[in-house]
Amino acid sequence: MFGNLGSLMNLMKNAGALKQQMQQVNDRLQAARFTGEAGGGQVKVVVDGRGEIISVKFDPAAVQLGDIELLEDLTVAAVRAAVTASRDALQGEMQTLTGGLNLPGIDKLFGGGVS
Repeated sequence: MFGNLGSLMNLMKNAGALKQQMQQVNDRLQAARFTGEAGGGQVKVVVDGRGEIISVKFDPAAVQLGDIELLEDLTVAAVRAAVTASRDALQGEMQTLTGGLNLPGIDKLFGGGVS
């Protein structure tokens, strides 16, 4: 029942260092890039570690097919893949930062883009 209490107390005791570490994590996430692809690379989407879309690329051959609905579906799939990779990275950073404690809402401190 009290297994995580020591970890939580340690986090509170080191609040200043935690704030600095959180800023470093935020900087790393902002600089990180995650790519999602769909349709065998016909659509590629890049997001940063906060889930913000950086770029969307379409294979010219896919555009020439003229199947807009397919292109839309592929774009959604590529965005989801990239955002999922971004969220996984954020979760990993949070686990490291909190020593494995599950602190609901802490990801909101990093832009809220990947809740």
